[in-house]
This record gives sequence, C-alpha cells and structure tokens, in this order.
Amino acid sequence: MYLSTVTRPETEPTAPDPDRRRRRVALVSGNVVALGTVSLITDISAEMVTAVLPLYLVLGLQLSPLAFGVVDGVYTGATALLRVVGGFVADRFRRRKLVAGLGYALSAVAKLGLLLAGRSVPAIGAVIAVDRLGKGIRSAPRDALITLSTPPESLGRAFGVHRMMDSVGAFLGPLVAVGVLLAVGESYDAVFVTSFCVAALAVVVFVLFVREHRPATPATTATAGADPTVSVREVWALLRERPARRLVLAAGLLGLATIGDGFVYLLLQRREDLSLLWFPLLAVGTSLAYLLLATPIGILADRIGRLPVVVGGYAALGVTYLLLAGPVGGWPLLALALALYGLFYAATDAVLVALAGPVLPARLRTTGIALVQTAQALAYLVSSVLFGLAWQAWGPQTAIRVAAAAVAGILLVTMLLLARGRRPVSRKVS
Repeated sequence: MYLSTVTRPETEPTAPDPDRRRRRVALVSGNVVALGTVSLITDISAEMVTAVLPLYLVLGLQLSPLAFGVVDGVYTGATALLRVVGGFVADRFRRRKLVAGLGYALSAVAKLGLLLAGRSVPAIGAVIAVDRLGKGIRSAPRDALITLSTPPESLGRAFGVHRMMDSVGAFLGPLVAVGVLLAVGESYDAVFVTSFCVAALAVVVFVLFVREHRPATPATTATAGADPTVSVREVWALLRERPARRLVLAAGLLGLATIGDGFVYLLLQRREDLSLLWFPLLAVGTSLAYLLLATPIGILADRIGRLPVVVGGYAALGVTYLLLAGPVGGWPLLALALALYGLFYAATDAVLVALAGPVLPARLRTTGIALVQTAQALAYLVSSVLFGLAWQAWGPQTAIRVAAAAVAGILLVTMLLLARGRRPVSRKVS
C-alpha cells in the first residue's frame, strides 16, 4: 500500500537523463499491460456476479441487513489471512506468477460453485469464500509484479493504468449481466455460467502473456550461491520496523471506514425505488467514474504525493455517505453519489498500493503488500458486520450517518500515522 515519500516525491535530478525521458515516453511496461488485460477480463466476470448478488441475497433469499453484512464481509475479508500466506509463498519461492495464476484459476472455478449452491445461504457463503480465497491469493503477487516491473518514480502511473484497465472490466461486467438477464428472462444461473466462461479466458491470457520478474543477482551472490530464501523471521522483523507497522495499522483503520458496495447500492435503490432489472447499472456508474479518473489521479499522485490523494479519496467517501442520508434525491443524487464513489476508488485503490511499494524491501515486497491488504480486508469484514447490525437496530439513515462520522475520525488518525511513516524499510534480517 504505501510509498517511501508519503507527502511529496523526491525532486528529480537536475541533469537530463535520456533513459528517464525514454521511460516516460513509454507509459508503462508490457508486463503491466498484460496484467491489466487479465484484470480487465477477470473483472468482467467478477462484476457480473457482484452486480446481481445483493438483489439475489436480500430480495431473492430475504436475508436481513445483518446477514447480508456477514456475507458481504465474507466476500472480502474471510480469507484475508491467506493473502499473507500467498504473499509469503510467492516471495520465498520467487514464483509470483505461479501463485497469482492459482488465485485466478480458483476464482474462475468458484463461479460454477454458485450453480451448485442453489438457494442454500451457507453453501453460497462457502462458494463466495472460495472465490475471495482466489482473489486474496492473487492480489499481492500481482501487485508485486507491477512494482517490480516499474521504476519507483512511475508507480502511481503504472497502478493507475492497471486500475484503469481493471475498471473497464468493472464497467462492462454489470452491462454484460444486464444483457444476459434480458436475453434469458432474468435467470441468475445464466449469469453465473457466463461469468465462469469469461474468467476461464482470463486465466488463459495470464498464462500466455504475463512474465515472471526475476531480479538480477549480483555477481558475488551468483558465485557464492543463490540468495537466501525469505524466512518467517524476516517477516516478523518487517512488522517490527516502525514504517511498515504504521502502514499496516493505517490500512486496518481505512478498512473500518468502508461499508461495502452492496450496502451503498441497496441504499440508493431503496431511496429512489429503482427497478430491480436496472439495479446492476449502479455499479456501472461507479466504474465509469473510476475508469475516467484512475490514470489521471495516479499521475497526479506521482507529482504531488500519494497521501494528499488518498486523503481526498476518503473525503469523497465520507461525502458519499452523507448524500445517502441527505435531502438531495432523484438523478442529482444518483449522479453525485456514483461519481464520488468512483472518485474514492480511483484515489485509494491504485494509489494505496503504489504508496506501499518503495517502503518495503524488494525481497519482501509481496509479503508486505499482502500484510497491508490483509489488515484492510479483516477490518472490512468487521465494518460490514457492524454496519449491517446498525442498519437493523437504528435504520439505514442513522447507520449511514454514523458511518460518515467514522470516516472523518479514522481519516484524521490515518493522516497522523502516514505523515510520520516516511522512511523506507531497508534493514534485512538473515
């Protein structure tokens, strides 16, 4: 998640650098483009399911807000600890592509599990957990491949381009889901089958076009033998370093500020009494804003620093929550809420990961990113359950106001943490 300079990037050398100029002409590396293509296809598959899942669970299976909060939390957080396992294995054996590929394959197979689960809520929860297991395993190795394929001064741009391609898939996924529902008479099974076929295509593209990154070994190391493998002791030593520890803590706090897309879209649907058939298009609006803003915001973060951009993103999230409980209604509410929600994702998802890379040592890059993502996912699980409980106890309007207040408090604490955690972690434990 975070960068060696969380305020403003270091000034560039005054002497002209032809190599640097050529690197700027090439927007991102080929590996980043390949990973972005895989994410684009995968997100079409994932968002097809995500777009219809809240309706299927809440209106189709009549889940309570608390029960939906548990399932929604499981969707992101239940397998969070396995992110660390995946990151550690990828670093220890230097097989980031293999670990990420297994994650993509597992998520693809899980789409078929939704067909077998039927109307059983426990079975659906188990299938969702398997799908998120795949996402948890692949996320850190994939992001590590991006950081290792990109110069540090261009990380914001690289992640912005990757997330922009990812958001193209997120934009298309709900549209494909609506098309399938219109074509086959609102059959959720048809959506699940189509989602599996698209996910399988993404796995093929990943295997054929993504390259493993193997850092050059110094001559002295080459003659003396292979570089020692990553150990558990090094991981604990990483957490003892103050900058890394602050990053993980800040990630957990930011996870608590997020209630989940499903709740946001359900609140919009209830307020505006939207047709169930057009409910998936709410995700399209968010993805469109994300698509348009991801790359420009990534470039802006490289220029002015990651922390101001992240703060602005979470401020947009707080305003989104306030709009859901405010007097504005109709199309102005839909347009403003979805635009701000897309801005939140564009300013945090890509930028947070770019912020992490240079702080973490290269040999522990994947594990470090996984620790950050795990802290966020576990906190998200807690926040989803708490919001579902608050909705059930106080009603949706009071619950969303409390969520907005929580964003403000958490953002203040996070700013204090990240403003201090500026020193890269360089110590290595043998």
